Amino acid sequence: MSKILTRAEVNVETTWNLNDIFETREAWEAELIAVEKDIPAVTQYESRLSEGAHILLACLKAQEELQGRLQRVGAYAHLHQSGDSINPENQKNAAKARDLSSIVSSAFSFIKSEVIALPEGTIEQYIKEQPELQVWERSLNLLLQTKPHRLSAETEKVLASFGEVLGAPYRIYERSKLADMTFKPALDGQGKEVPVSFALYENKYVESADTDLRRNAFKAFSDTLHKYKNTFAETYGTEVKRQVIESRLRRYNSVTEMLLEPQQVTEDMYNNILNILQEELAPHMRKYAALKKRVLQLDQMTFADLKAPLDPDFNPAISFQEAGQLIKEALSILGPEYGEIVSDAFKNRWVDYADNAGKRTGAFCMSIPEVHSYILISWADSMRGAFTMAHEVGHAGHLMLASKYQRLVNSRPSLYFIEAPSTMNELLLANHLLARSDDPRMRRWVISQLLGTYFHNYVTHLLEGELQRRVYDLAMQNEPITAVKLCDLKGNILSSFWGEDVVIDEDAKLTWMRQPHYYMSLYPYTYAAGLTASTAVAQLIREEGQPAVDRWLDVLKAGGSMSPLELMNLAGVDMSKPDAIRSAVAYVGSLIDELESLYE
Repeated sequence: MSKILTRAEVNVETTWNLNDIFETREAWEAELIAVEKDIPAVTQYESRLSEGAHILLACLKAQEELQGRLQRVGAYAHLHQSGDSINPENQKNAAKARDLSSIVSSAFSFIKSEVIALPEGTIEQYIKEQPELQVWERSLNLLLQTKPHRLSAETEKVLASFGEVLGAPYRIYERSKLADMTFKPALDGQGKEVPVSFALYENKYVESADTDLRRNAFKAFSDTLHKYKNTFAETYGTEVKRQVIESRLRRYNSVTEMLLEPQQVTEDMYNNILNILQEELAPHMRKYAALKKRVLQLDQMTFADLKAPLDPDFNPAISFQEAGQLIKEALSILGPEYGEIVSDAFKNRWVDYADNAGKRTGAFCMSIPEVHSYILISWADSMRGAFTMAHEVGHAGHLMLASKYQRLVNSRPSLYFIEAPSTMNELLLANHLLARSDDPRMRRWVISQLLGTYFHNYVTHLLEGELQRRVYDLAMQNEPITAVKLCDLKGNILSSFWGEDVVIDEDAKLTWMRQPHYYMSLYPYTYAAGLTASTAVAQLIREEGQPAVDRWLDVLKAGGSMSPLELMNLAGVDMSKPDAIRSAVAYVGSLIDELESLYE
C-alpha cells in the first residue's frame, strides 16, 4: 500500500515559494515585532478625527500602510500552516500572527467608532476639503450605514480584542480534520488496499472510475467522520451561537441580515439564489444522476457515485505542467496583462500542489499586498483538478488586477461577486476544450467536466447555503445545533433535491462535516451567485467577442470600488432580478440534454 507523504518528503518544486513574502522566518519574526511596535503610528490619531479632514486622511493612510504589513505577516504564517498544519512551529507562528491581528484590530477600532460619531454631513464636508479622501468615500459611507448597529467605542474595542478567541471554532474544525483524524485504508476493485485521507478522498477517490474503490473509500471516510460528528457539531454550534449573540447585541433582526449587510445584498437576492436553483435545477440534476446510473450500469445511484466519470475509458490523466499550459491557452482571450499573471503563477512557484499529511484540504487563493497571489491545491492528475486550478487562477488574476488599479481599501469586492471571476475561468477553459475538437466523445467528456463546475457550485455549495439558512433560522429560535439535528437537516435537504434518484444514507447525511465554508459567514451561496453572473458574461463573450472581454477586464480592475450589482451591471448582467438565474439553470439543462443525446 502506498503511503501518505510528510511535508518533508514531497518535492520542494511542488510547493510554493514563500520567500517572496519574507526571505527567512527570522525576517518574518522581526516584522511581526515591528508591526506591533508601529501601532502608535495610527493610534496617535485617537480622539482626534473630529479635528478636521487632514487628520482623518493622515489616520486612514497610516492605517492602510500598517494593515498591508499586517496582511503580509499573517499570510506568511497562514500559508505555512496550510501547507503543513502538523508542524508545531507552524502552529505556533500562526497563533502569533492571529494574536497580533487581534491586537491591531482592537487598537484600530476607534476609527470606526469615531467616524460614526461625527455629526451628520461631516464626512461629505471632509471629502470636499481633502479630495484625497475620495478614495475612502465608498468605505466611509458603507461604515456610516452601520451606525444603527454599532456598539459603544469601548465595547467595540473589547470585541475586537477577542478576535483570536472568537475565531477558535474554525481553527478547531481545521485542526481536528487535518491533524487528528485518521482513516482506515480502503479496498479497490482488485482487492488492493489504498490509503485514505481527507485530501485523497475529496480530491481523488470521490471521482474514481472504480466503483468498488469509490464506495469503499466513502465508507472508510465516513466511518471516521461518524466518530467526530458530536465534536464537529459542538464546534459549529458554538460558531452559530456566537453569531446569534452578536446579531442581537447589534440589534439586527437576524444573523442573516447581519451577514448580508457587508455583502451589500438584499434578502430577496439571497433567497432567489437558494430558492430558484433548488426548485428549478433539481429536475435537471436528477436526470443527470439517472444518466450516470444507466451508462455506468450501477445497481443503484448512491451518494458516493454522484461524481463518478461517465466515460472511464476516456478520462485522460493530465499532469500539473500540462494543465498549466492548457489554462494559459484557454485564458489568452483575456489579453497579455492577465496572461502575464497566469504565466507567473505556474513559472514562479505561486502554487502549492503537493499532497502531504497535514495539508489543508480543498483549494484556495490568497493574494498578498505588494507581493502576489498564492494558490493551494492537491494535485491528482485529473481534468477536474485543471478546472479547479483555473478557478483559483481566476481569483489570482482578479485580485492582482484589483490590487494594481485600486488602493488597498477598494481592492476586494463583496463576497457576492468574489466567485464570478473564478468560475468564469472554468467556463473559458471548457469553451477552449470544446473549440479544439469535433470528436463527439471529446465533446461529451468536456461537457461532463463543465457539469462538474455547475455541480460544485450549483449543488454542493448551494446545498451548503441551504443548510446555513435553516441552521440560522433554528438558532434564532434558540434551537440547539446538535449532530442529530445537522444530520437530519442535511439528509432532508439532500433527499428533497435528489428525490428517489439517489440513495441518501446515514453516511451522506455527514456531508455537513466536509467543508469549512460554514465558518466563513454567508459564503457558500455566493458560489452560485458568482457562477450565475459568469455564465451570463461568458455568453456575452461568445456573442460579442472583444467588447465583452474589455468590459470584463474593467470589472476585474474595479475591485471593490463598486457594489456587486454595479460590477455585474458593468459586465452586462442584471442580478437584481431572477432572470439570470433561470437562464443559467436552462443552460445547465441544455448541457445535460446534449450529454444524454451523445450517449444514445
